[in-house]
Amino acid sequence: MSESIDLLAALADIDPASELAKARAERHAATLHTQGSYDVLFGQDDADLPLPWRFVLAAQVAAWHGATRLQAHYQQQGSASTDDARFAVGRAFAERLSLHPVDATPQHIQNLQQAGWTPRGIVTLAQLVAFVSFQSRLLTGLRLLNGEQTETQPHAVAGKWHDAPLTLSGQTALTAFTQQELGWEPWLAAKPLSEFSDQEQATLKKNGHSDSDYFRLLARNLPLLEQRTLTDKGIFYTPGGLSRAERELAATVVSKVNGCIYCASVHARKASQLSKDEPAVQKLLNVAPGAELAHGQNVRWAAIIDLVASLSITPAAASLQQLNALRDQGLNTLALLDVIQSAAFFAWANRLMLTLGEPFLPEHV
Repeated sequence: MSESIDLLAALADIDPASELAKARAERHAATLHTQGSYDVLFGQDDADLPLPWRFVLAAQVAAWHGATRLQAHYQQQGSASTDDARFAVGRAFAERLSLHPVDATPQHIQNLQQAGWTPRGIVTLAQLVAFVSFQSRLLTGLRLLNGEQTETQPHAVAGKWHDAPLTLSGQTALTAFTQQELGWEPWLAAKPLSEFSDQEQATLKKNGHSDSDYFRLLARNLPLLEQRTLTDKGIFYTPGGLSRAERELAATVVSKVNGCIYCASVHARKASQLSKDEPAVQKLLNVAPGAELAHGQNVRWAAIIDLVASLSITPAAASLQQLNALRDQGLNTLALLDVIQSAAFFAWANRLMLTLGEPFLPEHV
């Protein structure tokens, strides 16, 4: 992986001598592995998801997210014949995953399988769409941090979520947001641990992924999962800048916009523990679909919630005015980068959780 290539820095016109460039250098792991994820996704070429299809799909996803520079980049990488039934089903999946991930059902996975998509191909497709969703929001945020003016946007609101009482396997489904510990069942079989090589098993163990259906499912494309994991750690587990509690708050906000009850439960619980303000976090979780997420929060949290929520809708709609509201609360460039990267990453995480499986309430709860 070459450290000299930084696609987002080029697309955002970041001056190497700027405060933003210094902040991204301080968040070296996140910067490096964001590019590393791109390098893996667009360095592979296999029958599961051919490279020419990857570029066509990435350009289309960027277009759905309103990321015109990113779309142009992917279009410049080449074209491919897409007059293919398997591609058409994959594109339909990509559209849903991009625009309405909460509407995904097990049938959409079955549609892919019936069209000839392999389990690895499905995972790579989901990762590609989710990654470009992340990439587009991160680019929007970087351009804001670079001073690009945008029109002031209305406040973003809570999205809808699932209301089915049972999961595919018949377990108790979740129909409301909670801070309880939940389970998650895949709609596509996780790869059995015994089918990984010793080296692959060591990689899974190192990252704490061996016993997780979710991660052993994503590990059907293990090099990509590893870069994603390192990106995650670089964004959420680094010193200085935004507090960890507020990074977890950002993750919770994105999950509210996208209707991802599982992700919200994990990160709301962490936000409560770290902030020692469980009532404020619960107030966020209780916001009904269509209502403003920042309502009733203190000024600082309201400003974070407002920017994160606007960045999370499709297309992203965050504004310089929202960024400046956070500067008024004392956030420096590094902390602002942390807000944006935390928000952008959960455009990636939510889309995988929502379209590859669903949460359930464990019997012991």
